[in-house]
Amino acid sequence: MQATKIYNLWKNYPLLDSELKEELLTLSEDEILERFTYPLEFGTGGLRGKMGVGISRLNIYTISQAAKGFSLYLKKTFKQGRVVISYDNRMHSKRFAFESAKVLIHDGFDVYVFESLRPTPMLSYAVRHFRAVGGIMITASHNPKEDNGFKAYNHTGAQLNLEEAQLVIQEIKGINDIFSIEKADVSNIQFIDASFDDIYLDDIASIRIHQEVSPIKVSYSPLHGTGSTVIPQILKRHGFQVFSEPNESQVDPLFTYTASSNPEQKKAYVNGLNLAESTNSDVLFITDPDADRLGVAVLHDGQYELLTGNQTAALELYYILEEKSKLNILPHNGKVYTTIVTSDLIKKIASYYQIEVIETLTGFKFIGEQAELATTPYIFGCEESYGSLISDKVRDKDAVQACLFLCEMVGFYKQNNQTLIDILNQVYQTFGYFIEHTDNFFFEGIQGKEDMKQILNQLRETSINVPSLSFIETRDYLVQQGFKDGQPFKLDLPKSNVLEYRYDEGFIILRPSGTEPKLKVYYGFHSTTLAQAQAHIKESQAIIQTVLKG
Repeated sequence: MQATKIYNLWKNYPLLDSELKEELLTLSEDEILERFTYPLEFGTGGLRGKMGVGISRLNIYTISQAAKGFSLYLKKTFKQGRVVISYDNRMHSKRFAFESAKVLIHDGFDVYVFESLRPTPMLSYAVRHFRAVGGIMITASHNPKEDNGFKAYNHTGAQLNLEEAQLVIQEIKGINDIFSIEKADVSNIQFIDASFDDIYLDDIASIRIHQEVSPIKVSYSPLHGTGSTVIPQILKRHGFQVFSEPNESQVDPLFTYTASSNPEQKKAYVNGLNLAESTNSDVLFITDPDADRLGVAVLHDGQYELLTGNQTAALELYYILEEKSKLNILPHNGKVYTTIVTSDLIKKIASYYQIEVIETLTGFKFIGEQAELATTPYIFGCEESYGSLISDKVRDKDAVQACLFLCEMVGFYKQNNQTLIDILNQVYQTFGYFIEHTDNFFFEGIQGKEDMKQILNQLRETSINVPSLSFIETRDYLVQQGFKDGQPFKLDLPKSNVLEYRYDEGFIILRPSGTEPKLKVYYGFHSTTLAQAQAHIKESQAIIQTVLKG
């Protein structure tokens, strides 16, 4: 078997990393098959998966292979130039960063590595600041502690677009011997020290609309990750009182004190909420390990209420458009950027202020790409997965900016004895009740991939009928075609394995995750009442459950 052959190559490699060798010798036959049959795929966002031995795992050899493929692509595109690398708190992240740097230095690039861990948005900003030809962020974002990843960035500071990623994939496939990738000495690495923090923090401070707002108290947790390096600093610098969760502020690859590294999960808020309650904070922020995603809990009527990513984004956009309109500084030829799975409330708010919305596929790389192509002012960008971008001085979602901006918003509304929940209710009363939900269906292993593929292929042959909803059309992004009243129409967005069902009341979207073995199902509905919108989601969930169980 091919898996056994590759396994033996690893087993007999005399210089194999000792930790990986020890793990290798403990594998069962099933584990050998799972780890040595298919390589970890470099997708549109780079690599992400479990760490460990094997070609389907993140380790110094698969990371070096990705770095070499990226380097070969950059070499053909730019010949030479700078590359910036950052990393998060995860196990092996710093080592993976240095292994990547050594590959790129060998190939003739000037490599700048952050002296210590820093957020993803800072990596994006640094690529632009240093006029680099590319960037690498070693992180698995909000994934569990067992995972790590390799995010690749182009010269604009955005993640690689589809065409660029495909070229890197081709280079990676041409690397036949991952044990013979040549590397340079680390002595040639140029380090980015803490003085760069001021450059970034001073620049993004320009996002503020109102400088004078009511003083507020903020509780904050970085969930053991990179946010601790800059977020408390920027909030204190602008006059906000910050309480950092002491245990979760420790840089810890084991995530010892948090039940989850994902702000989308309620259990990630437990320690932060305890701190917020003890300090009577106006708001709680938690950021994922690479500080591009932000979770928010707001003190309202004596209780802390959690906001979803869609709600936070809608509040940010409403504040930007409303306050800039009042000050007559809103560029009406500007653009708002969102994704197909993000709340339709974003489009509704923007339409009210006569601002055009650009809708992209799921993933902030597409928003970054469109921001670069735009010839008109950038106003705001967001996606449902707890990510937003206020200023496109960064080309990825930026929780550092979001924390500063939301502090201003909380303080601004506090002047009128209002909370973000009050404002959210006003938004719903004006534009309608928009409710969203995401379900995850996991498909582990080789068979899981085949099962998920089969389910999607079967769904392509039919529509999803929900009795209380008025069906409009199906959109199949894999063939870039929609179907309405039995008639096809062309979709302008790039090819992607996504199915969308549109109704008068909203949407159901099915999309395999690009980073985890799961099928994501997005529901987004609106109505004149909250109860009716929630009922649409509940009914749709029951039907999807039946469809997926076959």
